[in-house]
Amino acid sequence: MAKAGKSLFSLSTLLASFFGAAMIAAAFAYFNYKFSEYKFIDFKEWIFYEKKDIFTPKHDKYIVIFYSSKEKNVVERLSTIELNLPVIAIDYYNEAFENSKNTTFLRAGTRTSLSFIQRFNIYESPTIFFITKHKEAIYKQDSMIRKLDNLEELSKQINSL
Repeated sequence: MAKAGKSLFSLSTLLASFFGAAMIAAAFAYFNYKFSEYKFIDFKEWIFYEKKDIFTPKHDKYIVIFYSSKEKNVVERLSTIELNLPVIAIDYYNEAFENSKNTTFLRAGTRTSLSFIQRFNIYESPTIFFITKHKEAIYKQDSMIRKLDNLEELSKQINSL
C-alpha cells in the first residue's frame, strides 16, 4: 500500500504567502501615503524674518520659493516677478534683502531653516510650492514641491502646478 504524501503547497502555506504579500502591499501603500501627504507651516512656531521684523502672513495664499542667494542674479529676478499671488522667497543663506512689490524675502535661524528643509524634503534649489491658509497662522502645503527649472519661465511653471 502506498501512503499519500504531503503536498508542498498546503493550505497554510498558501494563506501565509497571501498574508505576507498583503502585509508588504499595505506597508508600501502607507509609506507612499506618508510621504505624499501635504504638510503644514505654523508661522507662530517657525519664525521667519523680513529684514529685522518677524514675518506675519497677511494673505490667504502664497507661492513659496526656496532659493540660494549665491546663484547668479536670482535675487534680482525674484524681485521683478509679477504673478497673481504673493511670493515668499526663503533664502538658504539667510541674507536680508529688500522686499519688492510681489516678493517678500525671508530669512530664518538655523533651526527653523533646517526644520523647513526637513519637513518639506527639499533637496534642490530653487524649489517652489503653494501654501494656503488653514487656521490663523497655520498654512497648508497646497501643491507638490517641484524644482524650479528657470526663473524666466516661472509663470509657465506655476500654471502647470
